[in-house]
Amino acid sequence: MKYATRINSFLRFDSNLLNAFQSIGSIEGVDYVDLNYPEHFADYDIEVIKAKMEECGLRCNAINLRFRDKYIGGEFGNHEPAISQDAITLCRKAADACRKLGGNQMIIWLGFDGFDYSFQIDYVSYWNRIVKAFRDVCDYSKVPVSIEYKPYEERVHAFIDSFGTAVSILHDVDRENLGVTLDFCHMLMKRENPAYSLALAARKNKLYGLHMNDGYGELDNGLIFASVSLPQALEFVYYLKKYKYDGVVFFDSFPIREAADQEVSANIQAFMALSDAIDRYGMDRIEDVMKEQDGIKAQRLILDMFSNI
Repeated sequence: MKYATRINSFLRFDSNLLNAFQSIGSIEGVDYVDLNYPEHFADYDIEVIKAKMEECGLRCNAINLRFRDKYIGGEFGNHEPAISQDAITLCRKAADACRKLGGNQMIIWLGFDGFDYSFQIDYVSYWNRIVKAFRDVCDYSKVPVSIEYKPYEERVHAFIDSFGTAVSILHDVDRENLGVTLDFCHMLMKRENPAYSLALAARKNKLYGLHMNDGYGELDNGLIFASVSLPQALEFVYYLKKYKYDGVVFFDSFPIREAADQEVSANIQAFMALSDAIDRYGMDRIEDVMKEQDGIKAQRLILDMFSNI
């Protein structure tokens, strides 16, 4: 597997982006980084960023859009056409940066597109504005565009709040280069079973990216992968292997008291331990148990695999 980590974990005590690259490049197993746009490009020329990444042995996995300030009332769905257009323009600029850095995709999380109160928005009009905006961005980008969904935060109700809503957007936008990024914590917050969403996305070749972390399901805790939801994490890795996912595994966790480099290594160790346990048990044996649809046997399977971790 190819691994990437969250740059902001390394900017807590030193805001110098180039120093963060230096630290990340020294971590065994990490070869990729995700950058936020425009946040990480504000103080650095893109050629400087590219040169430093190459010097540190790092490649760009994805550019993640970050909408701030004037977008608080909504990004693509904002009722003010000028703000909605500005959000599209920001995505176009991010796509340019992604191409220059050789990134694999652009990830769009519309954190402010949503509502807080009944009667606050016209749902169909809002939907149509978002669909139109995604078409514009996809047609311009020339790189894969991925939707990251989240049920709430920053709004009480996010507009693209679930796997089902994201797939409906994919259908209406109808562009080959539009897919989804699955965030493990976000799926737990929505009470989705992460492996279920993964399987449905992968079977249609629409699984573009992963944000791996863990949490207790109420908030976006951003804990170390598999530290809370171990059975779900194990099943998630199984389906990644089943569908031969060959993209980057990005760890979107938020160390607060932990050293950033050690926390990244803990994520990688957890992921590899689950992957190795599945390999030792055998994909065929797992398939045989699943064919019986027996909950008791499924629980025994989990315990047997845990004994190999």
